[in-house]
Order: sequence, then C-alpha cells, then structure tokens
Amino acid sequence: MKGLKEKRVLITGGASGIGAAVAKRFLEEGSRVFVLDVNADACEQIKKEFPSIESTFVADVSKIQDVKKAYADLDGLCQGIDILINNAGISIRHNFLDVTPEEWQNVLSVNLNGVFYMAQAAAKRMMAQGSGVILNTASTNGIMGYPYYCDYNASKAGVIELTKSMALELAPKVRVNAVCPGYVSTPMQEAEYTPEMFEAINKKLPLKRHAQTSEVAALFAFLASDEAAYLTGHPYVIDGGEVAGGLASR
Repeated sequence: MKGLKEKRVLITGGASGIGAAVAKRFLEEGSRVFVLDVNADACEQIKKEFPSIESTFVADVSKIQDVKKAYADLDGLCQGIDILINNAGISIRHNFLDVTPEEWQNVLSVNLNGVFYMAQAAAKRMMAQGSGVILNTASTNGIMGYPYYCDYNASKAGVIELTKSMALELAPKVRVNAVCPGYVSTPMQEAEYTPEMFEAINKKLPLKRHAQTSEVAALFAFLASDEAAYLTGHPYVIDGGEVAGGLASR
C-alpha cells in the first residue's frame, strides 16, 4: 500500500487476534509498529514473534490514566503518531435479562469509552502535526441486531456514530473510519462458540466461512494508506456477505 512506510502506527488490542494480524501486516508494509494490550504475557509473546515491533505498552484502554501513560511513553519514543488502530475490545455472550450492571459497564467501558480515550489523545497529536488516520474497530453487530450481545452491540453502534462525528470535526487534517468485521476466526470467537456453532454459522454465510484475521488486516492497511485518501467518515463492512440479505437475524 502507498504511504505506509515509516509511519508510526499504534495498535490497541494488538497482541492477539485481529490486532496481532494488523501488527504483522503493518510491519510488512514497512511501518513503525507499537502495540498496546492489557495482557502483559501476550505483549511479551508478540514481541518475541515479531522482534521488529518497536515497543509494547501494557495498558487498559478503559482507564484514562493508563491511556495517558501509554501516550507519554509513545511520545518519548517517537514524538507523535500517524495511524491509530483502535482495536481493543471485549464481549460476553449472555441473555439480555441476565446482564448485570457490572457486565454492562465493563463492556461499554472498554469498547466505547476506551475507543474515545485513545482516539481523542491521538487526534490531539495528529491535529497539531497536521495529518493522521484513526481507524476504529466496530462490527456488523453495530449495524444489525444480534441476540445475546446487547451490550456489545450497543458499544459497537456507538463506535460507528463516534467515528462519523470525529470524521466531521477532524477533517481535512485527519481521516477517521470504522472497520466492521462479521464473523472472524479469533481466540475471542473460539472461546464463545462450539464447533457445532461455527459450522451452523458458516452454512448461512454466502462465502461459507469465517474471515481470516489477515483479511481484516488487509482492509485496515488499505484504509490507512494513501490509496484511501478520499475515504473518511464511514463504516466499512467485511463480512463475507453476511448482512446483505439479513442473514445476521436468522
């Protein structure tokens, strides 16, 4: 992709799943990659797997003090940021009637508050330097209705609207978009679904399979690149055709 070489890229939730695939892709593009994740062991592991990652930060995006500390450390290493991949997120599969206030607050704190905290801090630096790209990980869950994920769905819908508002206010210096994956083969997905559930889902998807994390990473790379210079303010769906015919609601 054009324009990614030597760009300073910070990836939240970057030590596993989609985030790790995004880190790998940006390294392949010649970017300077920094990974932020709440899991210290995972940070250590990804640095061993990809030694060219410049640094990892152990932080909880839902805690503003963690966010401030991470950005202060980043500033000390590279004096700014060109691309933020705002990917950290959690989900809990549970019935609406069983959701506790603590579970609701936890999911919204990470998935929406955390996106806001990270994006605002990045945007201040990008506006000062006159350029930048922010990509927020949303989901098809923020577009369609899904049972058993009311808190996750609400958080991702919020991310999409936050993305649109940011894009309007930060243009023309900073571009902001959301990536909305459907079903992706990740550790988080595998922890919540049995093999039988995976098979049932694949049967109803037009492309008959889950996405690979590398395919989602490719979309992030394109949207961050100069080849997407006229794209801002939108959610971009990567779902194998899932929502095209209302399949998500079946």
